[in-house]
Amino acid sequence: MIMEVVAKEKLVLIGNGMAGVRTLEELLEIAPDKYDITVFGAEPYGNYNRILLSPVLAGEKTIDDIMLNDEQWYVDNDITLIKGKKVIDIDRRGRKVFADDGTTAEYDRLIIATGSNPFIIPVPGHELPGVISFRDIQDVDAMMAASKQYKNAVIIGGGLLGLEAANGLMQQGMTATVVHLPETLMERQLDTEAGRMLQQSLENRGMQFLMNANTDAILGEEHVTGIRFKDGNEIPADLVVMAVGIRPNIELAKKVGIHCERGIVVDDTMLTYDPRVYSVGECVQHRGQAYGLWFHDLIGQPVL
Repeated sequence: MIMEVVAKEKLVLIGNGMAGVRTLEELLEIAPDKYDITVFGAEPYGNYNRILLSPVLAGEKTIDDIMLNDEQWYVDNDITLIKGKKVIDIDRRGRKVFADDGTTAEYDRLIIATGSNPFIIPVPGHELPGVISFRDIQDVDAMMAASKQYKNAVIIGGGLLGLEAANGLMQQGMTATVVHLPETLMERQLDTEAGRMLQQSLENRGMQFLMNANTDAILGEEHVTGIRFKDGNEIPADLVVMAVGIRPNIELAKKVGIHCERGIVVDDTMLTYDPRVYSVGECVQHRGQAYGLWFHDLIGQPVL
């Protein structure tokens, strides 16, 4: 009896983050033999829990502690992991993706899970060395390195992520000043009274605040040295962390003509307007809604 060998479909995942790899885990559960899977990740790691970056910054965990799927998991599941390579182009007609180093991969089905980008306020000086976001392990490494060399950290943004960055930098020995445009902290989650109570509690721990503060420029020549505000006041800064929000990373999708609005537009099955391309995670827009990321609060509880 001759058994017919059915070739597996080629599935390529762009983005080695939590949403994309969770999708692969589900696929491996329901159809373990259906796809020949290749994953492109811009970072030089397996899949880690971005929610737990704050404890890493605070020195409570290491990168190994927050790893969800280490490199052996990809091997065990016959997944080709191409790490440290950013996909910069897609040939939708020829069904092929291209990475920045020339690596290519063909696909029958494609999943775009490019996540989101931190929003950097485009004030003068925002490109100076010492001005960073709080988004990935590289940012955490940069903050921890700065804490060994510098003293004054300024965090722009008094939301949950900014407060976590400030807390972690304080644990690393820096003074942390949170600069926030509204008059109360976490104004999207807390009312005015609760925001002020939170501020007082954090002040008791040594965190400093400048409320109703509108950043005008980041000062310095070869490295950040301070911040100037719209009212003319200035404060010293050796490190500036931008924590003012995220935007869906849709640059690649837009470049190759996949329909985008605020995010990559998908239907209820996460299918884009291209019948061979799906999208998941923070880069998508579903029924008019774009979604953010979960982070842990200062006492370790998950908050959306």
